Amino acid sequence: MSINSSERLSNDPETRIRDAVAAIEPGLVAIRRDIHAHPELAFEEVRTSGIVAAELARMGIPHRTGVGRTGVVGTIEGGRPGPTIAIRADMDALPIHEETGQEFASVVPGKMHACGHDIHTTTLLGVAEVLRGLAPQLAGRVVLVFQPAEEALGGAAAMVADGVLDGVDMAFGFHNQPDMPVGRFGYVRGSTLAAADRFDLLIRGKSGHAAHPELAVDPIVAAGAFIASAQTVVSREIDPLLPAVVTIGMVHGGSAPNIIPETVELRGTVRTLHKQSRDAAEAALRRFAAGLDATHRTSSTLTYRRGVPPLINADSVLDPAIAAVARQLGDVVAEGRPSMGAEDFAEFAERVPSFQLRIGSGAPGRHDHLHNDRYQPDERCIGLGVQALSRIALDMLA
Repeated sequence: MSINSSERLSNDPETRIRDAVAAIEPGLVAIRRDIHAHPELAFEEVRTSGIVAAELARMGIPHRTGVGRTGVVGTIEGGRPGPTIAIRADMDALPIHEETGQEFASVVPGKMHACGHDIHTTTLLGVAEVLRGLAPQLAGRVVLVFQPAEEALGGAAAMVADGVLDGVDMAFGFHNQPDMPVGRFGYVRGSTLAAADRFDLLIRGKSGHAAHPELAVDPIVAAGAFIASAQTVVSREIDPLLPAVVTIGMVHGGSAPNIIPETVELRGTVRTLHKQSRDAAEAALRRFAAGLDATHRTSSTLTYRRGVPPLINADSVLDPAIAAVARQLGDVVAEGRPSMGAEDFAEFAERVPSFQLRIGSGAPGRHDHLHNDRYQPDERCIGLGVQALSRIALDMLA
């Protein structure tokens, strides 16, 4: 006997999730556009967190506000005992002036959701609504984490400090990917995003007339030597099979062509996927900085700050998660390559087994990039992301 779509069994998860998402998708798009038009920077997400809290209250989902300063945490209790999973979305925007010309473009000059965190926030609200309806079928608990300040790489640590991972057994993150067409999903095994460290180098010399360099100590020459040495970190200090990047993005010194300045300041970043390359890069830069003073008669101070660790996906949660996405949406998941970008979801992954899903958001005919003032993700990625993440949670808590 054939069964049409209206007669499908109510316990068919694929159909139930798909139909639930179809019913709420227009409302989710409207919320996304509202958030997009009113972007807020790191730890300023008061309006956004207010929208999140109001939506969770409407759904009857217990929640806490002010977690990690401006974060929101909701909880869905399943019908039976089981593990606790956290699903995290970030909420903050970027200090970029929007140039998309869309009718729902940012109304705040100099601020824009150019990384798609408005998409992420809305997607998790959709997951909340779907899982609320599926709660009796869940064996465990779902913690909905709406995180501030990812772009500042500080929001995750603030939420962890406020206990967001207490009792959590595993965590899931996700990010829209404009380099993947909408409808596709991706993953990376092991190290997927880089550790992000920062260094500041202040080189003190002795100012003087450019015509009499022998009477001065030139910090610009010392800075040039450090810059040249820094380029050998990756090529001569680190195993070539372990990716690493050392970039000096700021050099400031001097005010006139005929004056040797007193100081030069450099700032840079180190990105690594593995502990051994992270340690090697830091040791090399410290050694180079220490050698400047003996060679160039300068007095130098290197400040090296370790930031977020590399984001490492755990196979124990990755494998069942991508299998769940395939069950819901078909053959749409492919393995990708690591990135030297950083993501503070790594603070979660360092503490509990975790996996970050890549959700294709590339619109047909466009070639968008994150952190771009004309970024326009395909909004269909919201509903598809809700389907994928809801099915992951359902299957993980079966």
